[in-house]
Amino acid sequence: MTRFVEKISLFDRLSSPMAEAEDIACDGLLVHHHPLAPATTDAQSVTLGQLFKHVGDAHSGEGDDGDPASPPHHVLELDEFSAGACGRDHLGSRPPTFVLAFTNLSYSVKRPRKMSLFRRNRLATDPVAALASPEAFSTTKTLLNSISGEAREGEIFAVLGASGSGKSTLIDALANRIVRDSLQGSITLNGEKLDGRLLKVISAYVMQDDLLYPMLTVEETLMFSAEFRLPRSLSVSKKKSRVQALIDQLGLRSAANTIIGDEIHRGVSGGERRRVSIGIDIIHDPIILFLDEPTSGLDSTSAFMVVKVLQRIAHSGSIVIMSVHQPSYRILCLLDRLLFLSRGQTVYSGPPEGLHRFFSDFGHPIPDNENPTEFALDLIRELEGTPTGARSLVEFSKSRQDEQPALVPATRSSLSLNDAIGASISRGKLVSGATEGTASASSVQKYANPFWIEIGVLTKRSFTNTKRMPELFAIRLAAVLLTGFILATIFWRLDNSPKGVQERLGFFAIAMSTMFYTCADALPIFLQERNIFMRETAYNAYRRSSYVLSHAIVGFPPLILLSVAFALTTYFAVGLAGGMQGFIFFVLIILASFWAGSGFVTFLSGVVTHVMLGYTVVVAILAYFLLFSGFFINRDRIHDYWIWFHYLSLVKYPYEAVMQNEFDDRHKCFVRGVQMFDNTPLGVLPDVIKLRVLKSISNSLGVNITSRTCITTGTDILKQQSITQLSKWDCLWVTVAWGFLFRFLFYISLLLGSRNKRR
Repeated sequence: MTRFVEKISLFDRLSSPMAEAEDIACDGLLVHHHPLAPATTDAQSVTLGQLFKHVGDAHSGEGDDGDPASPPHHVLELDEFSAGACGRDHLGSRPPTFVLAFTNLSYSVKRPRKMSLFRRNRLATDPVAALASPEAFSTTKTLLNSISGEAREGEIFAVLGASGSGKSTLIDALANRIVRDSLQGSITLNGEKLDGRLLKVISAYVMQDDLLYPMLTVEETLMFSAEFRLPRSLSVSKKKSRVQALIDQLGLRSAANTIIGDEIHRGVSGGERRRVSIGIDIIHDPIILFLDEPTSGLDSTSAFMVVKVLQRIAHSGSIVIMSVHQPSYRILCLLDRLLFLSRGQTVYSGPPEGLHRFFSDFGHPIPDNENPTEFALDLIRELEGTPTGARSLVEFSKSRQDEQPALVPATRSSLSLNDAIGASISRGKLVSGATEGTASASSVQKYANPFWIEIGVLTKRSFTNTKRMPELFAIRLAAVLLTGFILATIFWRLDNSPKGVQERLGFFAIAMSTMFYTCADALPIFLQERNIFMRETAYNAYRRSSYVLSHAIVGFPPLILLSVAFALTTYFAVGLAGGMQGFIFFVLIILASFWAGSGFVTFLSGVVTHVMLGYTVVVAILAYFLLFSGFFINRDRIHDYWIWFHYLSLVKYPYEAVMQNEFDDRHKCFVRGVQMFDNTPLGVLPDVIKLRVLKSISNSLGVNITSRTCITTGTDILKQQSITQLSKWDCLWVTVAWGFLFRFLFYISLLLGSRNKRR
């Protein structure tokens, strides 16, 4: 048996992905390189877990024999593989550990027909049509129609077809992203029905869009993913070693310290971003990897590099299932099994080398020097344009499948699902899955870390991302300061006259409602992160409760700064009462208002998924809150059928709290003697006449009322405004409680609205 010993280090081997890609010859023999394969004749493929272990040894300067000077070696067995078409490599005769089989998958959706004016007229004139059931005016669209196939460990299973052929739908069906009641057929792993909860743990799903935090670097993004996916029993140094090995494997070494970027901030390229998206989902070395068009939008070289990475993942002992629109010939050389779809039906299923014979037998031979997949897709589109569609090709494919004998047992896994998962864990896969010292399917944990670890990582990631965009907080702070400055100049140094009392009421109503309106900027925060959150929680990166708590922790410190800034700008300038104690309470009630308002807006962002619609709802509801707060109309004058809205108003409690902070003093007078005529038609009379009227009133009442007699105290003002039920501290705690309640409702909305499944 011939052996080649490659005396190159890990970083020399992986430092140039393009050089490695050039080793592939589509018309010759490709020798499959196991990265850092141990010197053994065992044909089993090395796992990413083993790769990471060897990289950790390399980072520590030790070789396989413990000698620091001894570099790791490659020992390759030429007879482990046999060259196939395109120079693709195939595993030997060893049965695969995992075989994912799906049989007769069918999925249909109902969509209502568009009701035209003429159909309405017909319903009005035709009694038979009018009595028809609603189902008569709806149509059913079949997205999948009896699709069957197998995907095996060590291979890339590619689903191809034109747009609308059902590629993404099939990937979603296999990844348990379609409600089981809506999906017909069976999906098994090693012959056993695959439970959805177990599938979440042993698999990963890479969406078509690159959903990443823009201000994190590539290394930080992968490191945060490692902290989510890898258990806390693994040391930080080992997690860093795993990340470094993955960076090298993905060919991202040159971009490791570059931010991801977005439309405003320049970052990594499209191909690098796609590889990062793959990396964050394979950090824990999943058994099954689903990808929805991972090459979409990339140039040919970047697309080839992405699929090359997927080939490495497959050879590490994983099942890779991907959809691809139109692969190049180089990419075709990396694929092991193809499934062509046309409007939800199978038109070809088999290896790439079988395409020439299949279409030749069908009567449409593939011309020489033409990409087989391009020819196949062009032919399918041409047939779909005919009245009968691709029915002839579908029937021909079905007849060919019926003629072929069933797969021999040697190609199927000889292990039960439980034993296969245990064997994979023992070989280093599912790094986050098993409890320490165990290796079985029953030991696979739903989450890799406890919730407090998740909260810490989520909080750190959010702080890291937001601190690199200080302009966002600066704009928010400027808006609060500008609002406070305008209010301070308008309500400058209010006096204790009846007019000053009315102006104070207006200041408090505007100030407290403004606190809630300025919280509307929290609306797009979750809407921008929503897809990232759904991707990460769909496969148990962390708990939804951890995200909600982290979201509250990250958002609270800015609220403190905003509250102090607004209070300093307005409290002393307006001339509010209470001294330093009153100022401290004023800061606290503003902070509570920000807390409740941000919680309310956050809750709406979990319910309303569109930004503009969300802003409309926020503005409308806050306007209702202000209307029923008690400023425009006292509680005693609100009708019984609207009084419930008064108690639900978020503005009510902060407004009543600051009112009591200002006026809750029975010894402080706001109306004296002739001031009782202010804001009335008698207010324009000369003071001499006012004193005469006041003397007449005194004689009538039998009470001596002079120009200095106190008519209305602060307590009287509170009674006039019907602010008598709760103390200011009670109002503060109720406002704080609203903030907690809305964040709990936000958590409920995430539970109910982030299932991420089709129905």
